[in-house]
Amino acid sequence: MSTPGFSSAADRTPVRPETNGRWPRLRAALAGSRVWIHAHPRIRAPYRILVALVGLLVVTVGLILVPLPGPGWLIVFIGVAVLGTEFPAAHRLTELVRRQARRVRAWWRARQDRRAAAGPTGSAA
Repeated sequence: MSTPGFSSAADRTPVRPETNGRWPRLRAALAGSRVWIHAHPRIRAPYRILVALVGLLVVTVGLILVPLPGPGWLIVFIGVAVLGTEFPAAHRLTELVRRQARRVRAWWRARQDRRAAAGPTGSAA
């Protein structure tokens, strides 16, 4: 099992961030800081605990907001993404949600294209 952002748990070399992403310099800086954190064992454990606490706090706030109008589930998924930066199981869950979101978005766009190609369905003439 590999740690997200690294090629393998054994060598801890960072995976090269995509150059066509939205914020490649930020990703590279974050990957570099994570390499430094993972290279220092005394910092690694408190960092993982901090990430776990922040992620769980965000997930908890999101779950509290789910029954209320607003972005409750979005906040839950952001919390899981925070957890996914250090925990492989949460990273896998984040990737699953992202794949499903891409499928839904592609389905929605295809549906909109089909509706636009069919033209107006009801005319008031």
